[in-house]
Amino acid sequence: MLMKAEHNLKVDEADAGTPVSVKIRERILAARKRFHSNDNIAAFIEPGEIEQLLDEVEAKMQGVLDSMVIDTASDHNTSDTARRVAKMYLNEVFKGRYTKAPTITEFPNAEHLNELMIVGPITVRSACSHHFCPVIGKVWIGIMPNEHTNVIGLSKYARLAEWVMGRPQIQEEAVVQLADLIMEKTQPDGLAIVMEASHYCMAWRGVKDMDAKMINSVMRGVFLKDSALRREFLALIPGKN
Repeated sequence: MLMKAEHNLKVDEADAGTPVSVKIRERILAARKRFHSNDNIAAFIEPGEIEQLLDEVEAKMQGVLDSMVIDTASDHNTSDTARRVAKMYLNEVFKGRYTKAPTITEFPNAEHLNELMIVGPITVRSACSHHFCPVIGKVWIGIMPNEHTNVIGLSKYARLAEWVMGRPQIQEEAVVQLADLIMEKTQPDGLAIVMEASHYCMAWRGVKDMDAKMINSVMRGVFLKDSALRREFLALIPGKN
């Protein structure tokens, strides 16, 4: 028993010195899941570990500032920048990676609604996974319900969009992820999503084009099969017809 207790103590001491990011990564690998920049990893984060992750990211961000030869010790403007950046990434702009999906109350389609419904424009904010530059735009969502479709409140579409977009990613994949999530939650006959966004990796760096935008769409179910329905959806989006 004494030898077992000593062994457990050594394991606990070794574990205590392991960075929390390594512990989380090991759990993900053990589950044979991926942890790409646009994946949600909330299921592998234990209570209290986000705070530890904040400390770890802050320390590494301070290293970045030091390597950029920024005197954070005497510069009052950057003295807390490492902590602010860590909090921004984990608690705000990339929150969709580290928190579970928002709770969405679903209701049966009691009135058997079967007409096109459009929600938008929903303002969305993300960041490109190439340079971590902001991606800011709008999303329009078209739903073609059936009698078995789950009905959710209009604000819930915005919550789902915010959760999906709150990760480093590319716009093309973000819209597909959002479509998959809404299809899972509502089970409609069809779903259409259009996203238009400005990419600061083009406006702030690179070609420095302030006016260029990217527009892409995802069509599911009847929107793929019925060209008239697609035209109706696009015609009802202001400025897109």
